[in-house]
Amino acid sequence: MATIEDSPTFFSAATPAAFEVGSLPTTEIPVEPLENDSAAPPKPVRITCPTVAGTYPVVLFFHGFYLRNYFYSDVLNHVASHGYILVAPQLCKLLPPGGQVEVDDAGSVINWASENLKAHLPTSVNANGKYTSLVGHSRGGKTAFAVALGHAATLDPSITFSALIGIDPVAGTNKFMRTDPHILTYKPESFDLDIPVAVVGTGLGPKWNNVMPPCAPTDLNHEEFYKECKATKAHFVAADYGHMDMLDDDLPGFVGFMAGCMCKNGQRKKSEMRSFVGGIVVAFLKYSLWGEKSEIRLIVKDPSVSPATIDPSPELEEASGIFV
Repeated sequence: MATIEDSPTFFSAATPAAFEVGSLPTTEIPVEPLENDSAAPPKPVRITCPTVAGTYPVVLFFHGFYLRNYFYSDVLNHVASHGYILVAPQLCKLLPPGGQVEVDDAGSVINWASENLKAHLPTSVNANGKYTSLVGHSRGGKTAFAVALGHAATLDPSITFSALIGIDPVAGTNKFMRTDPHILTYKPESFDLDIPVAVVGTGLGPKWNNVMPPCAPTDLNHEEFYKECKATKAHFVAADYGHMDMLDDDLPGFVGFMAGCMCKNGQRKKSEMRSFVGGIVVAFLKYSLWGEKSEIRLIVKDPSVSPATIDPSPELEEASGIFV
């Protein structure tokens, strides 16, 4: 029986295993809300987890604006294969809710996961309650930050988080049209967070797509989020990719069609971007939860090991004062 309660096996620093699919087989489990069922989630969720018996940390993943949680299947399975349980709620239906509503809904899902996740996991697969992390893409990245900063009125105050990762987070369309709650202060290191934070950005996110405005506009994107974080913090920018390039290929339906054409997209293989995003998430979780520093430090010191070109140079500033 594989039990992941303490630090998992170390990998060679010469080959960052985080960028490769892990050794654990995974499964996807959709769970729908049901009236008069206290174990059902308040919102539809998609659980992606290992099928091998064990106890694994929980990662809440929040989708981007108007997107579907199953658009992220490849990335979520990548992370889960390294020994994590991903819980991805669907926070919108036809139209996205208001920003504060979305944050409060996220808090409700986190409460549900802390109490009822076990009932929906495969036999002998358990959640490690000591470790819960927040990850989000686009508007979902902003939602993850807002929850970590205490803006979810619904969240059980006894729940704590181990790490926070924003994947091309976006706080609105411009500085005068920001989504609620307004968490950006435009003051360096103003976020009141005491957990490790990683921010992933894209080089093409701030660029126009013909007549379509940027999906990750300047002053509201990864750069500002990173500036407002305190150490321990890390920053990685995939220079040749766009805001939606981490999503699966061949997305279904009208929403899938719009996700493929709204933003400026890169010309390289999207699979490389998915490996990059999944790898950064895995390496940073290993760093934050288990103290395994070798892979994340290697990526910072030698960005050429990444499947996506990282530019500008990646950063890792540790709370100890070490700047890698």
